[in-house]
Amino acid sequence: MDQQNLAVAIGESFETYHDQVAMCYLEAGAWRKMSYGEMRDQVRIVARALLALGVQPGDRLGIFAPNRPEWTLTDLGVLSIRGISVPIYATNTAEQAAYIITDTQMTILFTGDQEQYDKVQAMRDKLPNLTRIIAFDDSTQLHSADSLYFSQFLQMGTEEWETAVADRLHAATSTELATIIYTSGTTGEPKGVMLTHANLYHQFVAMTGKFVVGPGDRSLCFLPLTHVYERAWSYYIFKTGAANYYLANPKEVIATMGEVKPTVMVSVPRLYEKVYAAVHHSLEGGSALKEKMFHWAVGVGRDYQYRRKAQRPLGLFITLKHALADRLVLHKIRDLVGGPKNFFSAGGAPLAREIEEFFFAAGLLVCEGFGLTECSPMVTFNTPSAFKFGTVGKPIPGCEIRFGENDEILVKSPGVMQGYYNKPEETADAFIDGWFRTGDVGKFDDEGFLRITDRIKDMIITSGGKNIAPQRIETAVAKDHYIEQFIAIGDRRKFISALIVPNFVALREYAQNHGIANTTAEALVQHPDIIAFFRARIDDHSQGLANYEQVKQFTLLPALFSQETGELTPTQKIKRKVVAQNYADVIDAMYPAD
Repeated sequence: MDQQNLAVAIGESFETYHDQVAMCYLEAGAWRKMSYGEMRDQVRIVARALLALGVQPGDRLGIFAPNRPEWTLTDLGVLSIRGISVPIYATNTAEQAAYIITDTQMTILFTGDQEQYDKVQAMRDKLPNLTRIIAFDDSTQLHSADSLYFSQFLQMGTEEWETAVADRLHAATSTELATIIYTSGTTGEPKGVMLTHANLYHQFVAMTGKFVVGPGDRSLCFLPLTHVYERAWSYYIFKTGAANYYLANPKEVIATMGEVKPTVMVSVPRLYEKVYAAVHHSLEGGSALKEKMFHWAVGVGRDYQYRRKAQRPLGLFITLKHALADRLVLHKIRDLVGGPKNFFSAGGAPLAREIEEFFFAAGLLVCEGFGLTECSPMVTFNTPSAFKFGTVGKPIPGCEIRFGENDEILVKSPGVMQGYYNKPEETADAFIDGWFRTGDVGKFDDEGFLRITDRIKDMIITSGGKNIAPQRIETAVAKDHYIEQFIAIGDRRKFISALIVPNFVALREYAQNHGIANTTAEALVQHPDIIAFFRARIDDHSQGLANYEQVKQFTLLPALFSQETGELTPTQKIKRKVVAQNYADVIDAMYPAD
């Protein structure tokens, strides 16, 4: 057997960690556990049932569901019989899901709950290749003869298929396609990224020894498993014998962290930004002494942790001072996220250094990295033993980086994709002389840590010729408790402006405390005092920006950007072009002289 095949590699964990907890999931309000041995049995049943349905090597099978154990069991079952697993974001529209189903000529689709099932049914007459829909949730109301429940599907996985499953797995190789993952499509039509078992297995190679994880560790699986970041990390969790806690609703992550107390986990920066903003918001309106004590404690914690990192002597005074700061303030920050951690990992978007150091002061290390779906995903990472805030770390083992035109980051790595499914021209455009073009701009510092400055396609060039990275501006304000969404505008314009969607829960509380009676979203965004309030906050956050990067004008919007309106990707990234089109009149109004 090919040991770099994912089903083989994780299958070894089933035996090595047989009695250890592999999965935890909520059922009737209580956490249920599944051991590695039980997980092995379930994966085998899924694989056998798929063979009973006639699945052949290379067939594309889809998973259209929120995070749940069945997602992983199905994924590994598909891989065990040399199928290709195609994930679809649970929040995708019916049209988006249909595009993926059609593009891959998918034959079997697993759905999560009624919402996903109904989306598929709405497009059913346009999906001629789809022969089976299998619903994970037994409460789903099925509407067609080709639909069945997951529980019924499992009954098809009888032992007579066991030898056939073993034969498939024995013939499997690491060079075969494991998955086709469709990118979020911030700049155009989604593209199916083809990743082999070897591509994803390289993540194991890169992380081993760098991120120490094992039995007894708990990871909270809350980013969509459709996202390669969470999926590759979950594979690593199972490879190392740790426990994966499944959370279907990402909005419940902070509360669940307090309950589960994960020791390791991955996240996008928005989680850390929200915790940071909530803590600082709690200081507003409090006593000057409370605020002073907070900042003193964070300063003490930061100094203490940097001394430890540099292996400088601490001394009795510093140790006692830190113990006091921890007792008064720092432990409360840790408690917010479920107590002590081995490490956090962050990726998918820039994270402000100020936020990294805030968590670091509390004894919580956030290891920021850089990656793309096309790279399986990691290209660089900070690690617990080698990190530098304000950077995305050093290249992972086996990965080479060089810089192309306009300092574009080019990558050559065992993790780089095979290409885009059914898109040979786009695949050719993604490479130059055998190097993958990331579309990101960056540079190494003198210690070999990579700094990302922006995405080439996002770069703003003002009418005065200034090149401005919008993410630098957006990262500066993302930590504000009163701001939910923010996008910098200014391409071919005289100056930078912004569209801002407030955090209306926090803003209504502020309005009521300041005598503003009408707290509808429409009224608040037009109220002069509210506009002045945001003006002051933006100016405060922009102090570290150059004059030409400052937000000169802004408009508050009464409604969130959404996936339904096409303004957000499934991973909640803002589609700049769509927003610019949808709000063209609003943007033009901020530039009356243009």
